[in-house]
Amino acid sequence: MSTKHAVVLPPIRVRDVNSQVQSLVRTTVEWIGDYWLQLLISFAAGAAIVIALHFARRMGHRLCERDKQLGGWGIVLGRAVTRTGNIFILVLAAKLVIGFANPPADVTRVINFLFTISAVFQAAIWARELILGAIEHRTRSEHYTGEAIGSAMGIIRLLVSFAVFAIALIVVLDNLGVNVTGLVAGLGVSGIAIGLAAQGIFADLFAALAIIFDRPFRRGDAISYDSSAGTVEAIGLKSTRIRGVTGEERVVANKQLLEKEIINNSSREYRRVVFVLGVVQWTPIDTMEALPSMLKELIEAHGMKFVRSGFTGFGANSYDFDVQFDSPSAAFQDFYNARHTLGLAIVRRLNDEGIALAYPTQTNFINPPAMPDADAEAGSGDPKIAADRASPDRRHGTGATPNTSAVDEDGDQR
Repeated sequence: MSTKHAVVLPPIRVRDVNSQVQSLVRTTVEWIGDYWLQLLISFAAGAAIVIALHFARRMGHRLCERDKQLGGWGIVLGRAVTRTGNIFILVLAAKLVIGFANPPADVTRVINFLFTISAVFQAAIWARELILGAIEHRTRSEHYTGEAIGSAMGIIRLLVSFAVFAIALIVVLDNLGVNVTGLVAGLGVSGIAIGLAAQGIFADLFAALAIIFDRPFRRGDAISYDSSAGTVEAIGLKSTRIRGVTGEERVVANKQLLEKEIINNSSREYRRVVFVLGVVQWTPIDTMEALPSMLKELIEAHGMKFVRSGFTGFGANSYDFDVQFDSPSAAFQDFYNARHTLGLAIVRRLNDEGIALAYPTQTNFINPPAMPDADAEAGSGDPKIAADRASPDRRHGTGATPNTSAVDEDGDQR
């Protein structure tokens, strides 16, 4: 089991630095004198590599200027290529060709050291450009142009740059033999503290990025969430603004919005209309059997898509049928017009066919029915006497006409 100890650097003395520089120069001069031919060949090969890398960087510029086939991703890739630094190009070429010239150990160590530093930071630059380019590509798309998230790219760029260069610095220090355990622990504790202090902001920020990349909805989409509905007007860094169906603006935190079930009405291909028809209970069976076919013919004649129709249950005053059909498009106005047109057409057709729809009815009794007297039931068997005893006039001892009334269909008393 190996353990990594911190490197203790000796004190630097000017005399030691001068001697080391002189030794490196003397060794390099001797090497050039002994391997000048290999050096010329290596230099020519290195120059060719530098020219090729500069040409690749120029191609990146051209890719940024005319990107039509890659759908915008060519701009992201081309911009990353154009960020290739000249120092990295020179050190990479030296790293690739120096082995052919059989350099001294001191020269090899210097080249390896420079290559490690330049390669790590160049990789950090590429990673930053690819990440930011991917985010900006999403924010510049057709459905995200001009949104508030685009103005937040400065904060996102700062966070991404800090993250990638912090990782690059740790990698470089680790390759140089420095114990980075304490540094990593310090950065971790600082990150946790910052995260806890601003967890609400970061939660909404990551929710905004999730909305951009996952795209559950876009600006201009009509959505329903929880018990509300509206049209998305802007997706911001912390919140999303939704215009309600009654005109009010609703500001919802991105994190809270994603935690709810979202119905994207703009992604529909159609809207379904359902009518429930309750026919009167004395409708003939043959008529009820023909009703679904009649409704299907009527719906298809108006250009709608028939889904199903049939008997659904027994109502208190009716036999219930339902009919389902789809509007020609997902637009709410088309759905509204289809519901209106077909509703009137169904009523008109039922009237023409003589099919009545049930409606709630109520019977009112103004006077209760007269009940026969007990002695009338046990008395004489003469029907005339029984009827005379049951008469209200005889029971009340008056010959006046009884005060009775009834309500006709129009509600008038008679």
